Amino acid sequence: MSNPVSSSPPTTDPASILRYRDGQYASELLAAAIVHLDFFSWLHENPGADTEAILDHFEFAARPADVLLTLCRANGFIRTDAAGKHELTQLAREHLVKESPWHLGPYYEPLKDSPVVRDFLKVLRTGKPANWDAKENGDDWHQAMLSEEFARGFTALMHCRGLAFGQTLARALTPLLAGRSHVLDVGGGSGIYAATLVAAHPHLDATVLEQAPVDAIARQSIEEQGLSARIKVVTADMFADAWPSGADVHLLSNVLHDWDFPEVRSILGQSASALPAGGLLVIHEAVLNDDKTGPLPVAEYSALLMRASQGKCYTSAEYAPILRELGFEPGPCQDTIGYRGFMTAVRL
Repeated sequence: MSNPVSSSPPTTDPASILRYRDGQYASELLAAAIVHLDFFSWLHENPGADTEAILDHFEFAARPADVLLTLCRANGFIRTDAAGKHELTQLAREHLVKESPWHLGPYYEPLKDSPVVRDFLKVLRTGKPANWDAKENGDDWHQAMLSEEFARGFTALMHCRGLAFGQTLARALTPLLAGRSHVLDVGGGSGIYAATLVAAHPHLDATVLEQAPVDAIARQSIEEQGLSARIKVVTADMFADAWPSGADVHLLSNVLHDWDFPEVRSILGQSASALPAGGLLVIHEAVLNDDKTGPLPVAEYSALLMRASQGKCYTSAEYAPILRELGFEPGPCQDTIGYRGFMTAVRL
């Protein structure tokens, strides 16, 4: 799993390569809406319906419905006004409404009975994640991560993209890390983000907070990088256990998108409790536009997260009120690579 964390960031952006993987389930979510729910025909007959009306009619849970509506907006299928009322665009009226002579629903019929489409129907109505990779009798992602075999494979998956993401993030954070000394990387997986940060900034040390069995994977990876003297691993549950003190930077990289709003608030509350005044919180994610009209690759990625985890992609406008309530002053978002970016918040 080792990678040359001391090397420079890549000179190219792998966004186009990542998009095929990140967005692999978006077509199945769209198929569920077209061939099972006839969602667009209903909205054509009910122009100006708000989200509550959609939730009531289709018996959707709020989180997956938000992901579906965001995907539709990002594709130019619906428009949502300031009052939260939704209407179809001309594109959708012509090609996604059953009565239209140009209806393309039959083109999606072959997907109707695929395992992932069936998963999406369940997730839309229950709000609960589906089995990982639609395996029969499988666990959802959160349960699966308690298995050492699965955790090792999944952590390696995230590690390979984390090198480029981490190196680019480390460079972008340079002006904000001057005068700071210790990073707490919460839910840090293999420790790749902590490793890239300390490799790029010799004045920093780091701690990775992870649960078992990922904690052992992180220790091994950090040792392979030759960084054990500068990065330690603490075994803990980020929800139930107190976070280590002494860090003046908290990093949440690809963590919040795995959880719904109550858990997001709980994680941010833990940071507020452990971070000293003046401390820096860094949220590194695939972030949606505040109006949830895109970017399209992030809206597609949100479909993957919605199916496999308890989360989705968020906007900075969704994070900001929670951060303010918890005593942070949030800053703006900054793009990095791979349709990812980060926002920061300072503990007041």
